[in-house]
Amino acid sequence: MRIRPITPWAASAIAVLIGILAGCSKPASPPAQTEAAAGPPAATGTAPDGNPPEWAGKELPVRMIPNIPESAEAYYAPDNLHVIAQTKDPAAAQPEPGKVGGSLTFTYTDTGEELTRINDKGQDACSWFFPDGKRIIWTSTRDNLDMPRGNWSEETDYPQGAELYISDLKGGNIQRLTNNKYYEAEVTVSNDGQWVFFGRQIDGKLDIWKIKPDGTGEQQLTFTEDWQEGAPYPTPDGEHLIFRAWKRSEKLRLNEEFKATGKHSQTPMTIFTMKTDGTDVQPRTFTKDMNWAPFVAPDGQHFFYDRVFEGNNWEIVMNDLAGGEPVRITWNKGFDGFVSVSWDGKKALFGRSTGKGFMSNLHPFVMDISSLNVGPENFKGSIPPRAARPAGWVEDPGLADFGKRLGT
Repeated sequence: MRIRPITPWAASAIAVLIGILAGCSKPASPPAQTEAAAGPPAATGTAPDGNPPEWAGKELPVRMIPNIPESAEAYYAPDNLHVIAQTKDPAAAQPEPGKVGGSLTFTYTDTGEELTRINDKGQDACSWFFPDGKRIIWTSTRDNLDMPRGNWSEETDYPQGAELYISDLKGGNIQRLTNNKYYEAEVTVSNDGQWVFFGRQIDGKLDIWKIKPDGTGEQQLTFTEDWQEGAPYPTPDGEHLIFRAWKRSEKLRLNEEFKATGKHSQTPMTIFTMKTDGTDVQPRTFTKDMNWAPFVAPDGQHFFYDRVFEGNNWEIVMNDLAGGEPVRITWNKGFDGFVSVSWDGKKALFGRSTGKGFMSNLHPFVMDISSLNVGPENFKGSIPPRAARPAGWVEDPGLADFGKRLGT
């Protein structure tokens, strides 16, 4: 499979942290759904509506997780069965009309069982399992309900007062990890459980930070003036993070262009890796449009992320950290995104829109990727040190913003 060239066109502006959600400490009844969910797709993985006939059979086997309300940004537990995600819930604090939010943290199995509400107030975003499988970490505004609810999909309006919390698997024994009035989200945990990585926004500037689970050792990892770094995910070697970044100046310019003309455009984004101390920053994608929501496979060689194809068609692709042309993984008109991979490398989780509108009625899907051979048994001990540039590629002058932290 080869990715089709992506032509310049007016695309919808990116929705970075889609808010979806749920409740606390015991199995909960499923909250009301906003739209009747479509049934699972055919065994070929093609959607029942609107896909070209030539796409039939191109997807690996895929199924929708049953019995789950609208849900996205789902991640596997170390048991490769349980999932944590932000899930739509009427009990969540609801955003203003036209803004994204209204979710709480839930866990469930990828067979649609054991639906468990973790938090019961405020609104939640990103979450993650600790590698011991006994604790979870999640983002919530639960202790800052007096602050504006904001919009999880617009960086100029991110919910300030979103904090990080650690709890047990039922939402009990809650430990508040951060305590301020900033936006803190996009949270993950190191492979050894010794560090928490997250994104923090201060005065509109996004950066990546880390902190120990006991609240000590907080450190800032990125310091650029223009790049908006976030969504740091650990790589299998435990020594690096993969993350995405866009330029604040470009995003603000596109916002002004939209106000003046009504034209939506892709936000150019680059996927990077860096060491967990913030050094050796390495670009891993080389286009001038959007590369979003990356996740490294357990083999430490491949990574998955989102690209936008003609017709505002968001698809998941796979690429090599050493460089090369991405391979398209999903074949479905509409939105596919928020991809993650099970710890054994056999399954991919992602959100797929099953409604009529863009990102409407978003539900979690599971793809059997065992045939891709990206499991931990193929890990060679470290990730590729650098990605080969495409022929004729001119390096982005903006990389100089990383200063001495930029790798060679």
